[in-house]
Amino acid sequence: MRLAAVALGVVAIIATFADTATRATINPFNFFGFFTMQSNIIWLIVIAITGILVLRGKKQSSLLLLARGCATAYMILVGVIYNALLAGQEGGVALDWANNVVHIILPIYAVLDWILFADRPPLAWKHLWASLIYPMVWVVVVLIRGATDGWVPYPFFNPATGYGLVFTYVLAIAVLTVVTAAIVWALSRLKRVKLEAESGALGQDSRQSV
Repeated sequence: MRLAAVALGVVAIIATFADTATRATINPFNFFGFFTMQSNIIWLIVIAITGILVLRGKKQSSLLLLARGCATAYMILVGVIYNALLAGQEGGVALDWANNVVHIILPIYAVLDWILFADRPPLAWKHLWASLIYPMVWVVVVLIRGATDGWVPYPFFNPATGYGLVFTYVLAIAVLTVVTAAIVWALSRLKRVKLEAESGALGQDSRQSV
């Protein structure tokens, strides 16, 4: 299931890239500069590694488990923000099916995968801060680009609106990230389905906190 989800996500991203290339010259820094695109890629890489380890009966490292928690939080943000605020508006992915994959199907699968399968221990609350690393690095890069070459992925990061408003959105992103990650951390404590392929590999480690 995980590798099938990865294949679907990769196909959606490649199809979006190819479709965009037929209508305009692509700047890769712009195409891959959106939070949606980067969050999907991060999650796809993490879940691909996880799926391969499950098939091989190998134990997941603490770092990978932490990355899974963070990536799941980012996918929740993508799904919730897009469907609550941006769906039906201009922008997003031009291909409808690919747009649904990156904004709806994969975020839903990411949540179900995290809730249902017992191949990860509860995440330690002391590591919740790690969920902020990627979003804040992304924000810094976006602000630098907005102030230099003028490109921003979303209108609310445009310096022309005033940096007071821009930093208000930055704060909002930080708060939303921590809240969403806290939900993911809490969900890691639910009872879930045991993956037989991992029963021997995780053992005692699956009962320990990261």
